[in-house]
Amino acid sequence: MNDTPRRGYRSYVLFMLIVVYTINFIDRQIIGILAPAIKRDLALTDTQLGLLGGIAFAVFYTALGIPIARLADRFNRVWIMTVALGVWSLFTALCGTAGSFAQLFLARVGVGVGEAGGVAPAYALISDYFPRNERARALALYSFGIPIGGALGVLFGGLIAMSIDWRTAFIVVGLAGVVLAPVLKLTVRDPARGQFDPPATMAQPSLRETLALLAAKPSFWGLSLGASSAAALSYGMAFWLPSFMLRSFKLTMLETSLSYSALLFFGGCTGIWVGGVVTDKLVGKRPGAYAFVPAIAFLLSIPFYAAAVLAQSAPVAFVLCIIPQALGLMWLGPIISGIQQLVGPNMRATASAAFLFVNNLIGLGLGTAFFGIMSDVLTKRFGDEALRYAILSGLIFYVISAAILLLTTRRLKKDLIA
Repeated sequence: MNDTPRRGYRSYVLFMLIVVYTINFIDRQIIGILAPAIKRDLALTDTQLGLLGGIAFAVFYTALGIPIARLADRFNRVWIMTVALGVWSLFTALCGTAGSFAQLFLARVGVGVGEAGGVAPAYALISDYFPRNERARALALYSFGIPIGGALGVLFGGLIAMSIDWRTAFIVVGLAGVVLAPVLKLTVRDPARGQFDPPATMAQPSLRETLALLAAKPSFWGLSLGASSAAALSYGMAFWLPSFMLRSFKLTMLETSLSYSALLFFGGCTGIWVGGVVTDKLVGKRPGAYAFVPAIAFLLSIPFYAAAVLAQSAPVAFVLCIIPQALGLMWLGPIISGIQQLVGPNMRATASAAFLFVNNLIGLGLGTAFFGIMSDVLTKRFGDEALRYAILSGLIFYVISAAILLLTTRRLKKDLIA
């Protein structure tokens, strides 16, 4: 496709990519609301649950992301995403057949293998469908898949588990992705690369050349490490907050599903959109906004999260959590858009995968497991309240993230491609 895509079709493509990303996060995060039932049925510890939510998924998700992105920089990105969607959806359904920790761990590994091809190609597609002054907003809209998918996973997963069982929840959401895969391939076209960017050579650099270019830019490391530290808290919260609500506030599965899904949806969507809009307005004159906007958001969110976790009633905790839930996701549009501007159009999928490698290896791999391990360590002292203090200790990740991003703001002007 060599002609500039019309706005209506661009909007449709973005909508489809959001739907696929929503399925991505439903399948990735549904295990959080199902964790209490899985723990009882398979007699697991919190450490084992943390491994299922983090390491099991993250290992191959991070390891395969860059090789698959290399294919996306060379070949049809829509085909790659279609195959990835089918693979992760089938393995999600297989999670429902697991009869032991080992079997469920391997099925989650399969989900990670499939999802390794789902995000980086989408970032590159969006960057070729939208001009630079609209990219942060477009990528922010795409990132709505995170709170929408998380909310639907919590809501439907909880309702199905309560009405039938946790196994059926996995099977139903997994099969939904299998049905969506052919629709994606038949209706979304792979656009011309770099059509909204300044003329540049489109010769395909080697993987070593691409990674060397990124490694030489301090801004890449600042954005990646800052985002990954924040993601450690975000992923940990997403996985463990349902269990925290059930244990500390004695809520039912229905109450937890309804309240937490609302928190994810309203707080998450608001924060992502505000982050994208604010960044698009600032980056023309202040390139450092790609890092500065999320850094300030993380610092502002810390006291609200602390107050929410220490609250003694569920309604108070819920109200307090909405603000940091929004602030904590403001980074998506700015940082992802910033990564796209560090390289040329012919390297964007690989650059995105390199970013996701760092982000998920540290954020997803560490965060969920960290809270599970801390909960087991603190159980002797705090009993059912151990998870409350485990979550509280995790706020240090936002402090680290904000510090790294603030140090990155000045360097961005030098590292970004005009």
